[in-house]
Amino acid sequence: MNQIVRIASDEAVTGADFRAAMRQLAGGVSVITVGRGQDISGMTVTSVSSLAADPPSLIVSLNRAASSFPLLLRYRRFGVNILAGDQLEIAERFAGKGGLKGADRFAGSEWRIAASGVPLLAGALAALECEVEDIIERHSHGIVIGRVRETLVSPRASALAYWQGQYVAIDRDEDLARLADISVPSPRGVRQG
Repeated sequence: MNQIVRIASDEAVTGADFRAAMRQLAGGVSVITVGRGQDISGMTVTSVSSLAADPPSLIVSLNRAASSFPLLLRYRRFGVNILAGDQLEIAERFAGKGGLKGADRFAGSEWRIAASGVPLLAGALAALECEVEDIIERHSHGIVIGRVRETLVSPRASALAYWQGQYVAIDRDEDLARLADISVPSPRGVRQG
């Protein structure tokens, strides 16, 4: 039987402790894109979450010190590009690996321009164009509420996740096959699947 342990402490949780705890939460990897024309930028995030289906809306938490944040405020439109398992290089580029900034981060990938001018990644698992409904500023971040205006969905079967400080590819077909191989037989000895 599992036991619940409560730990009481008068000490404040440190940022390092909090980051260590949050690394245990696997998150889908997305690239947020903002701006128009050559005045574009983007960043890799794991903080995208659906808010409501009616009306279609989502939330994303963005650091207000990020170079993309002023463009979000200026244009009030953004793209959410949910990355596929083989798009690690794009995730790293938009996370700042290699030192690229602004429009230079978009080189080497195919982009579709939404009606608002926001770049959407061709070949992403899903790409959503959003309009800013509200931004709630708390601490170092802005919690952005976006109304979804357009969606593009790919038939691809793998996703990119971030867990324990690493990118992890999740493949629907391969991982389902692995689970079937290790699944526990039912009480009647018949494999369920």
